[in-house]
Amino acid sequence: MEKAYKIVFQGGTDEIVEKRSRFIAAVSPAASEEEALKFIDKVKKEHWNARHNCYAYVIGDRQQLQRFSDDGEPGQTAGKPILDVLLSQDIHNAVIVVTRYFGGILLGTGGLVRAYSAAAAKGLSASRVVEKCPGVLWRLNTDYNGAGKVTYLLGQQKVPVLSSEYTDTVRITAVVSQSLSDGLKKALVEATGGRIGFEEEKKVSFAVVDGTAHLF
Repeated sequence: MEKAYKIVFQGGTDEIVEKRSRFIAAVSPAASEEEALKFIDKVKKEHWNARHNCYAYVIGDRQQLQRFSDDGEPGQTAGKPILDVLLSQDIHNAVIVVTRYFGGILLGTGGLVRAYSAAAAKGLSASRVVEKCPGVLWRLNTDYNGAGKVTYLLGQQKVPVLSSEYTDTVRITAVVSQSLSDGLKKALVEATGGRIGFEEEKKVSFAVVDGTAHLF
């Protein structure tokens, strides 16, 4: 069974100042390496006059693609610390660029690692991170007597309802986590006395943001 994992739903920016150097972190979702590189290029153009634009990105449900760049900083002092922040927070499909405007004071290797790590973490804190879950898109049909029971059970299990249509029957479209699928189906059949129809339309991935389900 596929597993849920954390992604950046909405990127953000934040910065720190360390011994007069500005470290500006910009974070973005990246479902592919192409998206990550496009974002990196965008930030580099925006901060064309900065001393360094260091970055890291992680792509894939198993974080199988990992890349980073120190962009002229001493080896392992910038890109790798940014990557380590992504991995330590178990983030998937995301890119972070940390731009440094040099303030005239050398920080040393330890100081650079701490600064890039802190900036990356602050950038993630300014972003919206959500859990992307494997699920199934259900279309349910029941009568008016069963509709209230169905709605109650879905709400109890925190199953997002995408739409409800009331005609001669009640048609409900919902996205159900794979882990809930079998048990919930049995509960719905029992609650409605069997007066319910199921159509499993397709497998999807979804995240719930502010009470609304977003499909991927």
